[in-house]
Amino acid sequence: MADFVHLHVHSHYSLLDALPEVDELVKAAKKLGFKAMALTDHANLYGAIEFYEACRKEGIKPIIGVEAYITPSLADQSGYKENHLVLLAENLVGYKNLLLLVSRAHTEGWRGKPFIDKAMLRAHSAGLIGLSGCIDGEIASIFRKENNGEKAKRVALEYKELFGPDNFFLELGDLPDLSGQMKVNADLVELGRQLDIPLVVTRDAHYLHPDDAEAQDILTCIRDGRWTSRTVRRPRPWIFPWPAAVKLPAVLGICRKRFRIP
Repeated sequence: MADFVHLHVHSHYSLLDALPEVDELVKAAKKLGFKAMALTDHANLYGAIEFYEACRKEGIKPIIGVEAYITPSLADQSGYKENHLVLLAENLVGYKNLLLLVSRAHTEGWRGKPFIDKAMLRAHSAGLIGLSGCIDGEIASIFRKENNGEKAKRVALEYKELFGPDNFFLELGDLPDLSGQMKVNADLVELGRQLDIPLVVTRDAHYLHPDDAEAQDILTCIRDGRWTSRTVRRPRPWIFPWPAAVKLPAVLGICRKRFRIP
């Protein structure tokens, strides 16, 4: 249990999307025996200090991050495209760059969302570790929507160059009930093998317990103006100590080494 680290986790600061308050999230991680955990709310760091202090109190290594909204270019708004990308601060330099990126996203983004673009990310990538993101990440979307392996290779190499060869990871989602996720996982494993890009496994956690699923579902329906009885929505996983996908080779222990977790 202690060997796995959650690197993609949302708190109630992911507004109208996730349920857990920071304190209960950290207490749950402590109860499950985790030595470290990341907080990656949507395009904000509202909970960063609260999370840091709560983790230190419980003896857990805090990893500060965000799930960013990224588009190719804010200068060229003719081709609207939105993807997700997880950014984790490896050190103080990375944390300061997260602050800069989030601030710029909220002041320079467009279409009502706090976007960053690749030029912005390239200017502030020092000290950051990038995960390719959930099924809405750029690389996963290329596999899922375009089935274009060569384009996925080009984009993956672009991110590898941007973050550095040791600071970019392909993110496998432990979401077997999400349509298309397991196929994307298989594509990412093969891509990682071809390009020598390491893998991590995440749960994209939005709530703590299975019986919280209905409440989180209602929350997203409020956000989207939908009826729970009339729409089909994505399943969201809860915090759980052992995602099945950690059995994949070359995954277990990577994040412990990168974040110096004993």
